[in-house]
Amino acid sequence: CPMKTNDPVSETASAAIRPTIFLVDDDPSVRKALPRLLQAAGYEVITFASAQEFLDRSRFDGDGCLVLDVRMTGMDGLALQEELAKDDSPLPIVFITGHGDVPMSVRAMKRGATDFLTKPIDQTDLLQAVQAAIQKNGVRRKQAEERQQACDCIATLTPREREVMKLVVAGLLNKQIAQKLGICEATVKVHRRRVMKKMGVASVAGLVKICFLCDHAG
Repeated sequence: CPMKTNDPVSETASAAIRPTIFLVDDDPSVRKALPRLLQAAGYEVITFASAQEFLDRSRFDGDGCLVLDVRMTGMDGLALQEELAKDDSPLPIVFITGHGDVPMSVRAMKRGATDFLTKPIDQTDLLQAVQAAIQKNGVRRKQAEERQQACDCIATLTPREREVMKLVVAGLLNKQIAQKLGICEATVKVHRRRVMKKMGVASVAGLVKICFLCDHAG
């Protein structure tokens, strides 16, 4: 299960798909005005009148971000941010508000928001914030894919191969691994070669990277 490299054909195809902006705001005028601006900039836009309406949507795994009002009837934007964090949502959040204050913006940014804009929204500021959020989303998705690939590769190992791999990553020599596991050094070498082949790496450094990625998988 060698770690996959990026496929140029797939990257070209995905680039042709427009990123999706989810706009959550209980103000009808905002849900009417902002989509026009964002669509003119080349984005797909889906609007929601409440946080709960957004939570009830079908799962989304593409490129995009969330443009979220802070103060709304029912669940507010900060509460929705907390709910999404519990679900480990990869969607970056750009907050918009007509009642923003410094403590509120600090709280939102500490919890991972990429920007905090005050109404009336400056068009340039919004487009720049959305672009930055989408770039962040792309990085998160790539990291998640790499973590999943790493875990999938490790899942192909036998129990003994996993034992050998952990000791190799820990820095033990073949002789030391053999003593620790109670097997001969030649057998350790066989397991080690199989591990390296299944992981698709040629060095201990590559093996360490795969183990690190899987250990930090969500």
